[in-house]
Amino acid sequence: MAATRLPAAYVLPLRWTGEGDLEELAAYLGWVASQVEETIVVDGSPPPLFAAHAAAFGAAVRHLPPAPDLGFAMGKVNGVITGVRECSRERVVIADDDVRYDRGSLERTVRLLGEADLVRPQNYFDELPWHARWDTARSLLNRVFTGDPAFPVGDFPGTLAVRRSSFQASGAYDGDSLFENLELMRTIHAAGGRVATPLDLFVARRPPSAQHFFSQRVRQAYDDFAIPARMGFWLSLLPAAGWLLATGRGRWIGVGAAASVGLAELGRRRAGGRSRFPADASLLAPAWLGERGVTSWLALAARRRGGVRYGEGRLSAAANSTASLSERKPIVL
Repeated sequence: MAATRLPAAYVLPLRWTGEGDLEELAAYLGWVASQVEETIVVDGSPPPLFAAHAAAFGAAVRHLPPAPDLGFAMGKVNGVITGVRECSRERVVIADDDVRYDRGSLERTVRLLGEADLVRPQNYFDELPWHARWDTARSLLNRVFTGDPAFPVGDFPGTLAVRRSSFQASGAYDGDSLFENLELMRTIHAAGGRVATPLDLFVARRPPSAQHFFSQRVRQAYDDFAIPARMGFWLSLLPAAGWLLATGRGRWIGVGAAASVGLAELGRRRAGGRSRFPADASLLAPAWLGERGVTSWLALAARRRGGVRYGEGRLSAAANSTASLSERKPIVL
């Protein structure tokens, strides 16, 4: 017996510049269309790819380009705003093209929107090449503490769910901010909305290629300019390590590394995380911190040059502060 379709819309902002696993994505979207009442793909891909996507997705998926009046630097935000405009359901699941819900996680996400204005699931990688294990260490540390005063615990996933009326009331969000998922969370929060962070709401994510992983290192470090205390800590890591080595206190680097493993393991054990995260990801926490210590300085250098590279230009803003969002001019929806 087929499951009853959930009273929700699923919005996927898409922009491919080369060939991907279109057959797999089309199969997944076909499944999504059987689970929710409305499935929308907002596709900013070049015309030949746009046409190929339309043919692959079929009639069950509504496939359209971003609205022409939206010109944000972050094309994903143009897609999200277009999708929310176009959908007719109150509960909207927004997901990147590498996110893979199952029925249980989709159903729970939609249900939680009855109590919250925005739901923030926990992503995990459903395949674990070495770079996915490496990046999992970041998620484990975030499950303990993020450094953000409004959202102190929880990861920053590739999927969020929002009440359409709350999104509209907030005036949408700034697509010229690099840390776009935090920007949306802050925008809803600043408008008085409730953001739910269930640490046990696990949603799978397909890992990127190693090449894409490497290309994102400095950009992801740049995101943390949106959380000054966190960025300050990352920038302190290399000078602190240098000082400890210079003064003969190098053993404290080992102590700090061991402490980071313990913190990551605490994050892995929270809210059933051991069922989704491998134990060796906790052991990679010192390596991830070392990477972030280096890439944060590279991000600082990029900021002095006008921002981090994005597409053919640079983006200088990581995200707006919650305080500044209360004075922002709304986007016309």
